Amino acid sequence: MEMKPKDAEVCSQGSTASGCSSKESLSVGSSIPSNKFRRGGILPTAVCLSKAAIGAGVLSVAAHGAEVGAVYQMVCLILGGLLTLASIRMIANASLETGCWSYEDICEELFHPAMSLFTGFINVCNCLGSAAGYLIVCGQVFQVIFQADDRARSIFVVLVGVFVCGPLALAKHVGFMRHLAAISVGALLLLVASVVWYWAKHGIDESVDVESFLLPGSGATVFTYMNSINNMVFAYNNQFNVPQLTGELTPAPSVHKMTKVALLSTSLCFLLYGSVSIFGVLAFGVGDNQKDTLILDLMPARKEWHVVLSLFAVMFSVLTCFQFHVYPIRQFSAYAVRKLRGLPAKAAEEEEVTGDGCCGRSLARWLDIACALGSVAVAILIAVVVTSLRTILDFIGAFASAYISYVVPPLWILALRRKGKDFSWLAPEILFSLALLSLGVFFFVFGTYSAIKAA
Repeated sequence: MEMKPKDAEVCSQGSTASGCSSKESLSVGSSIPSNKFRRGGILPTAVCLSKAAIGAGVLSVAAHGAEVGAVYQMVCLILGGLLTLASIRMIANASLETGCWSYEDICEELFHPAMSLFTGFINVCNCLGSAAGYLIVCGQVFQVIFQADDRARSIFVVLVGVFVCGPLALAKHVGFMRHLAAISVGALLLLVASVVWYWAKHGIDESVDVESFLLPGSGATVFTYMNSINNMVFAYNNQFNVPQLTGELTPAPSVHKMTKVALLSTSLCFLLYGSVSIFGVLAFGVGDNQKDTLILDLMPARKEWHVVLSLFAVMFSVLTCFQFHVYPIRQFSAYAVRKLRGLPAKAAEEEEVTGDGCCGRSLARWLDIACALGSVAVAILIAVVVTSLRTILDFIGAFASAYISYVVPPLWILALRRKGKDFSWLAPEILFSLALLSLGVFFFVFGTYSAIKAA
């Protein structure tokens, strides 16, 4: 069900500091900029949403594909894409019907503040783990190109976090990143080109035959299959940005528009992940021949200029993706501070607009800035201590991404529909929500156990 604007007015929301906002009124017939790549347009929103997903996950899908076989990997990618579409549509529905633009505020509107705090905590874990993964990737790129030791890698990670991630993390709107997101998605195509070049030059790796390419190896266990699913969940995970991006759609946010956004972004993710899964296995093989990430796989060709260029492109891409994971952390911080101060969402938003505070910025905005820089600092610390990308991605995909993507959205739909007079547990939408919820709980529980066991 889409939100129907009352009295020909629609809402638009862009603040990171408030969740259930007082809606900014626009006339449906009012003119909007003709620029198709404007903030709030379908195409730039799709690019931002795809960029929130396409990051470190693309670097490890080939390694998982080598373990479980191309057939299982492609089936997982297809099902993962379809589930992502359904999840995004549920989130957009909940955002529009509640008028809230963050996970925390939607949970409070439909359930209880305790649910909001728990969900916000999981979301923060998801985003911090992902952000740390991106800095780990940067460290790996630095080591491969310059043959640096661990100490130099740690220094480089700190410098990148402080001087690149820190300033970019202060952007107020997600849509601000749309141009960088478009460039970074294109930059990852250079990685795909380098993998294809490596395969074309060296041929199919000697460890690969028809059976090992299509089917899993003899050493595959149930945990191997589950960790591949964990990686798939993480690779598609962009739902944490959906509420805010839904609110930023112009001139009128709607489920229909967000569905178009989801189709574009998910299709792009599938094409990229599928290509890398196939060519990554053909080029680098199975078993011990397949390294932790494609970056390490390309180390033998590190002196080729186009490989170096593609590695720098990967670094640029993941640093862009880093920023999309900072926004949900800032939203949770704003929610928590607002609750501690006893302010409703509307009052917090009005306080931010007035600018009464210090140096022309409100207290809420200063707290927002502090939270952004603090989250960057924590991500830097994790990236310096942890060096294995697969370990952190598998755990985050199971523990956090599964909960955010497939547990919370169907719970919202169930809560919304139960308020209706004609509610029935046998309605198709309710049955599908229950099925997705059950699957999400399975991913959350068994996936987390599998990731811990494999660590």
